[in-house]
Amino acid sequence: MTDFKLVISDPKAKRAYQIEVKSPDADRFLGLKIGEKVRGETINLHGFEFQITGGSDKQGFPMRKDISGTRRIKAFIGHGVGLREAERGEYRRRSVRGNQISEDTAQINMILIKHGEKSLAAALGKEEKPKEGEVAKKEGSA
Repeated sequence: MTDFKLVISDPKAKRAYQIEVKSPDADRFLGLKIGEKVRGETINLHGFEFQITGGSDKQGFPMRKDISGTRRIKAFIGHGVGLREAERGEYRRRSVRGNQISEDTAQINMILIKHGEKSLAAALGKEEKPKEGEVAKKEGSA
């Protein structure tokens, strides 16, 4: 039984949304790789399309696009995912996960590339209402 946390970023709204997906919907993600596109119908978001940008395993190790498979290895990294700081020319050995989603994956990061009829917040039911005391902005007013 697999379950994932999906972190979906919406660049248009400049927000990220987190949802949980459990079996059998989560099983559809097994075997997918970083960079692949996912239709929204797989997670009941009709009309949307997403691209997988990364993730992490249950122990918190990040996924890297340049390491194939589902394995976790100690890679010799000079820059990029899994390395916070390195001076120019400096390489460090860090544990990272491969680019393929497996049962050991806990979180999948995705970006919205095709919008549906409604906004993503409305489709997820997480639309924010104006706070008390705030005046909603009217279109066309200066």
